[in-house]
Amino acid sequence: MEFESNAPGDAPTRERVARSILELGPSTAAVLAERLDLTPAAVRRHLDHLTDEGVVEPREPRVYGARGRGRPAKLFALTEVGRDRFDQQYDDLAVQALRFLSETGGDDAVLAFARRRIETLESRYDEILAARPDVEPAVALAEALTQSGYAASVRESPVGQQLCQQHCPVSHVAHEFPQLCEAETEFFSKVLGRHVQRLATIAHGDGVCTTCIPEVPRTRTSTVSATRG
Repeated sequence: MEFESNAPGDAPTRERVARSILELGPSTAAVLAERLDLTPAAVRRHLDHLTDEGVVEPREPRVYGARGRGRPAKLFALTEVGRDRFDQQYDDLAVQALRFLSETGGDDAVLAFARRRIETLESRYDEILAARPDVEPAVALAEALTQSGYAASVRESPVGQQLCQQHCPVSHVAHEFPQLCEAETEFFSKVLGRHVQRLATIAHGDGVCTTCIPEVPRTRTSTVSATRG
């Protein structure tokens, strides 16, 4: 992947900026500067160029709770054009193959394929738990996803946890064949032992695939006190 440059040596740095957003999700200029050991002015210059190219786009951050003074810093997210520059070389072939499968076997055949594809992810998840039995299931799931190219992480939320996938190597294919996302969600519920809810997907234009993992309610136990006669 190469970007056009206004100055010698700029293209590799812009690639680092774009890949950092790809792997770690929408980021502010200040966060990118610290992460990549660049000056804020240099990062803003690269972000302006990438925005002009249509590779990234500024977004207003979501604010939870009361908004503080001043406007929060804008987040820069990768666009579809930007994602196209990373790891999408097999999309056309995959789409053609799944179209053929859908035409010859129907939607059920596509879903069966999607579920079979998840078996590799499940094997990685099992290996992580076998090596580290004490690891939290959601964290093990994020690690298995990351090993499979999804750049996943777990964040706390007011109702439990959120599983965030900053990259989806099959997003263009999943846009036409949502069975891929459906099979993933089924797998998440299976290994976490609870119902989960997809809040956003890259395949449908969101910046990050976000899955809500609700906290398991604690069962209340009642004690019966014997009364003395």
